[in-house]
Amino acid sequence: MPTLDRIERTCRRDLGERELRIALLEEIRARVPCDAYAWLLTDPETSVGSAPLAETPSLADLPALIRLKYLTSTNRWTTMAAGSAASLIEATAGDRSQSRLWAELLSGYGIADVASTVFRDQYGCWGFLDLWRRDGPFTATDRAFLARVAAIVTPALRRSLFATFALAPETPVHRTEPVLLLLSPDLEPLTQTPETVPHLRALLPTDAGRAPVPAGAYNVAAQLLAREAGVDDNPPWARVHLRDGLWVTLRAARMAAPAGAGPAAIAVSIEPTPPAERTSVYASAAGLTGRETELLRYLVGGADTRELAARLFVSEHTVQDHLKSVFAKTGAGNRRILVARATGAG
Repeated sequence: MPTLDRIERTCRRDLGERELRIALLEEIRARVPCDAYAWLLTDPETSVGSAPLAETPSLADLPALIRLKYLTSTNRWTTMAAGSAASLIEATAGDRSQSRLWAELLSGYGIADVASTVFRDQYGCWGFLDLWRRDGPFTATDRAFLARVAAIVTPALRRSLFATFALAPETPVHRTEPVLLLLSPDLEPLTQTPETVPHLRALLPTDAGRAPVPAGAYNVAAQLLAREAGVDDNPPWARVHLRDGLWVTLRAARMAAPAGAGPAAIAVSIEPTPPAERTSVYASAAGLTGRETELLRYLVGGADTRELAARLFVSEHTVQDHLKSVFAKTGAGNRRILVARATGAG
């Protein structure tokens, strides 16, 4: 069976976002060999990375890898066209030093070329994939194949994230103070508020010897660096699905520092995703239209049919038509289930 047919069949399977990417990578690497890779899901609105799946030459260099990826404008996923793929050698006409990521890190690993693919549709940016190869460049045929893969896989990635909303969100772990991580300008962990480690261990079971730092923390901090450097204007925050229907929002901000003291540390806050922000990503993942998303927001706010009609300037009959479409796209059987899944409230 041709590779693209197998990829289409894999996309139709009922797989979680991580299992889906693992299965797809097996097919992709069989057709486009590579020595390492990084496949990140992204917040559909901010395009900031949230959930990585990676095989890299050195885990110790992970903070540097993420920082340089965000500070590199060459083949940046936020500027690539939807469903496109590009290679480093092709994009730079052979001058790979134009990429900070290659010049300052990947060249030291002996990487010859990088193939980049973005997974974006009309509802948002859902992820990007980098394949690294030591032995020669990625060909035009490789790039064309990856672009076709992107067209097939993008809606499947979106559906895999939407499926997380059908899970009953767990009760957030009780905490009495902010959960805050402090990272150096090079994204090395410095310190945290006292409740941060036990809170994160409850959310992300981690080996006792490892710090339970969500990968999204490095990504939002790296986006802050990119914004400050003028590489990208997107805000430094991302909504991340941790597990079992639980979504959290990570935000990065620069700490204040005395004049002349050099770059200040970066603070990353972690909190349960507020209902409005959760509803927004739910609507995007479900593929709702702008009108349907507006209706959902009013519904979450407690509006009944008459109020919905007044706010949308349509008849109550049209409201019912919109609701039927929303129910069909989300699989929610009634308004109560729809609102509960969108907001995570009960």
